[in-house]
Amino acid sequence: MIVDLRIYTCQPNRMAEFVKLYEDAAWPLQKKYLGRCLGWYTTVEGPLNRVVHIWAYDSQADREARRTAMAKDPAWGDYLRKAAELGVLTDMQNRILAPTAFFKAYQDEQKQA
Repeated sequence: MIVDLRIYTCQPNRMAEFVKLYEDAAWPLQKKYLGRCLGWYTTVEGPLNRVVHIWAYDSQADREARRTAMAKDPAWGDYLRKAAELGVLTDMQNRILAPTAFFKAYQDEQKQA
């Protein structure tokens, strides 16, 4: 398993606009194509105006196949266009993370409990 950690920074006082657009236009598509969302959050403390979402995939190949399928959907292109027109994002980051061996063992223990 790998995890895709995505961090988006919005202009001050405009995060709600981005969250609303995402909820209406992107969330249904990402649930359909990407599958396992581990979390979707906004910051409360620390660096503000940040949206963080985390997705799990079986492998990098699984991630690429799912994201490629989503990119082919015309509705995804519509969302990207609307997000660009909204103009609230100032920075976008993503990180691909892999679990450590001891965490994988912990997950296996939890499944057996």
